[in-house]
Amino acid sequence: MTCYNRKGHHVSGAQFDVQDRSEYKGVRIKTVPTIQKKGLAAVSASFFAAVCSAFGNYDVVHIHAEGPAVFCWLPRLAGKRVIVTIHGLDWQREKWKGAFASRYIHFGERMAARWADEIIVLSKQVQHYFKEKYNRDTALIPNGVTRPEKRGADAIVRRFGLQKDSYLLFLGRLVPEKGEHYLIEAFKQVVTDKKLVIAGGGSDSDEYMQSLKELASEDGRILFTGFVQGELLEELYSNAYVYVLPSDLEGMPLSLLEAMSYGNCCLTSDIPECTEVVESHGLSFQKGDVADLKQHLQNLCDHPEMVRAYQADASDFICGKYHWDAVVQQTLMLYRS
Repeated sequence: MTCYNRKGHHVSGAQFDVQDRSEYKGVRIKTVPTIQKKGLAAVSASFFAAVCSAFGNYDVVHIHAEGPAVFCWLPRLAGKRVIVTIHGLDWQREKWKGAFASRYIHFGERMAARWADEIIVLSKQVQHYFKEKYNRDTALIPNGVTRPEKRGADAIVRRFGLQKDSYLLFLGRLVPEKGEHYLIEAFKQVVTDKKLVIAGGGSDSDEYMQSLKELASEDGRILFTGFVQGELLEELYSNAYVYVLPSDLEGMPLSLLEAMSYGNCCLTSDIPECTEVVESHGLSFQKGDVADLKQHLQNLCDHPEMVRAYQADASDFICGKYHWDAVVQQTLMLYRS
């Protein structure tokens, strides 16, 4: 297996760069030329990766996301079997709306529908979309989780002053479609001594991140941690009171699966991509409705017994429903078919 990687800094900043390597746990890593300019990095890296995969000694080329799928015809014409995973309808994302980027990504979706041997989708909603729009059958193979070891509050106490059950958590990219602005507006109206932790990097959305910080500036209970990984990430999941995902748009949110695997009570927007995951083992509010979100947050803060009830079976439910071993087997079956 070979993984093609773009050249340049980590999407959340150079401070998260790691030493270049050519192998990781048996996976070869090859870095392709990348134009280091906003809007061109992903496109250029995807193009060069497609060219390299087309002429490389590979049986299957697996392309992830609609943008990179623009070039899926290259390995296909070179005689490779091509699989595209659609993680979500990326052209609908807020930061691309009305821009050339939206049309470009939508074009990638159409190229996947035309050229890919197989298409993998993560939700029933997107599966139905491809059938209706392109008359394409797709394979529904969701994301997965493995049961983690919960950590006590140690590093997060030292760094952020956070104790177990003292905070509500959002963890993900800080981009408009994730709905962090709804969460901040709602939380500012909640009467509680708990904090709201917003954990994640900007991913080319510095203006939006700054607007969030301005929105939260008058409430000392709201904390931005920046991008987190490793021990900090595990401790934040392990010790949260409630995990909140207020997204307008998702594919299949891996952060939600991870939060439930740690035994969190989860509150999400009522979009199908989230409610399909949590079923009756979490709570949902009306998408984009700040008043409804505020009411749910207040209710959870006022009723810890309700939170404990959802926490009690979250991990068993999600780890039984979405286990990586099953996901891997389904993917291998598609490769071999």
